[in-house]
Amino acid sequence: MGGRADDIWRIAGELKAHALGRRGPAVKGLPPLLAFTEPDRGLEPLVLAQRLPPGAGLVLRLFGADDALETARDVAATCRARGVALLMGEDAGLAEACGAEGLHLPQRRVADAPACRQAHPEWIITSAAHDEMGARMAGAAEVDAVVLSPVFPTRSASGRPPLGPAGFERLAELAGVPAYALGGISADNAAELAQTSAVGLAAIDAVSDWLGRE
Repeated sequence: MGGRADDIWRIAGELKAHALGRRGPAVKGLPPLLAFTEPDRGLEPLVLAQRLPPGAGLVLRLFGADDALETARDVAATCRARGVALLMGEDAGLAEACGAEGLHLPQRRVADAPACRQAHPEWIITSAAHDEMGARMAGAAEVDAVVLSPVFPTRSASGRPPLGPAGFERLAELAGVPAYALGGISADNAAELAQTSAVGLAAIDAVSDWLGRE
């Protein structure tokens, strides 16, 4: 990757290694870094898939785009060729159609996780959580991992106050499942999560910003 993206990748790997020591097999198949796509922010999905390092994960969020199936299949093919795990955002049908390795659910859809697990036991299933209720729901649904946000100040218009490392850890404990840190992640602040139980990092702008400089 090069530059600061390498720093993010290195820190993500260190977090994953620490989590393996604590949780063992529960986190073995989880990528240390999840890059999220979002319309009008960051790199185009296919470009991001081409530039992510092998072993990373990509959460593809297409939000009902007219060319969603074509894009998903193109991105899935690139991810398979590069050894990048593809998780489809919210749309289980699209995940099936493109052969994704898993599904990422927003907090409002976390109750769908058990049914998705039954239909696709091989999938990696993650969910988002932004508060105590979301963290508890993720744990109850027994997702493979929860993505907690926002950890640091972010460009998002959600208006939620940042959790900080301590708030992240509190929600991770409530969830009781492996947890990723998302929101405002950068090469400058990611190391602040070293003393938490984070299984890895998740990012929208940070990864796209640095990969886009190649």
